[in-house]
Formats: sequence, C-alpha cells, structure tokens
Amino acid sequence: MLDTGPLQDAYRALLDAATVAGADNPSPASPDGEWNADEILAHVSLVSAATIVAVAGIAAGANTTYDNRIALDAWTIRQTIAHAGGNAGLRDRIRGQAAALCALAGSAVLSDAELGTLVPARLLSNDTLMVDQPTPLRDIVTGLAEAELPGHTKQLLALLPERAITETTR
Repeated sequence: MLDTGPLQDAYRALLDAATVAGADNPSPASPDGEWNADEILAHVSLVSAATIVAVAGIAAGANTTYDNRIALDAWTIRQTIAHAGGNAGLRDRIRGQAAALCALAGSAVLSDAELGTLVPARLLSNDTLMVDQPTPLRDIVTGLAEAELPGHTKQLLALLPERAITETTR
C-alpha cells in the first residue's frame, strides 16, 4: 500500500494556492511565456487524469502507458478550461481527481507488486524530455506528490502580488 498523505498534502497546497490566486481574478497575468492560473490548473487536471488512468489500468490488469504530452497541448488546455467552466470548476475537478487518485493508490486496490509495475513513461517539461523509460507506477504517483504538484503550486504563488504571497505563507 502507498502512503497517500504526501499526495493529499500536495493537492491541498496546490488548491489553497489556486484559491488565493483566483480569488479576485481567476486568470491573473502571467510572466511572458508562462501559464496563467487557469492554464496551470487545466494542466494539473490533465496530468491527474492521466495518472488515474494509469493506476486504474494496472488495477484492471491492463497494459498501460503514462505520457504527459497531451497535458502540455495548448488547445487541450483551453478545452479543459472551457469544459470545467473556468477556475472554480477546475479546482472542483482537481479536488475530485485528488480524492479518486488517493482512494485508488492508497487503498488495498493495488498490491505492492502492482505499484512496482513498470509503466512505459514519457514526461516532458518546458519542451525538455525528462523521462522516456519504463517507470514503476509507485514512482509516477510519488513524483506527482514530490515534484509536479509542488512545482505548479509555486507557479500559482508566483502569479500573486508580493503582499498576497506573504499573507498566504504565514
């Protein structure tokens, strides 16, 4: 069984940052070339969905892969924002995805052997190939908690005015 506490904490921190970032303006201006709050949340929603698919696939005994490239596609990100209804809808969607992923990965649904299943994975970040090799399912889930979600939490906080960041981190 996987300890999903860190994953729950990472989602909670991301959603807290997203709530503050979207409080007055759901899409605060982003630095040139960076995503706004809605785009960050849509990306996280797409990555979360892909992770749920991988976990559910292994639980179902299916061959599965993990590829985050669709979560980087601008058209797909815009469509995800529209389908979710914007910032508040994206936060609700991510909250539900977090609950589903933690329930699947943290319960007796998957054995240690299944969590150790090598999943062909391709992960990109800023057009840089980060992973292109079979990766244990456990590492995909823990990578979400340890790197992906905290990184996007920092991105959301970077969109806030300096005063709001100080108040959020108190």
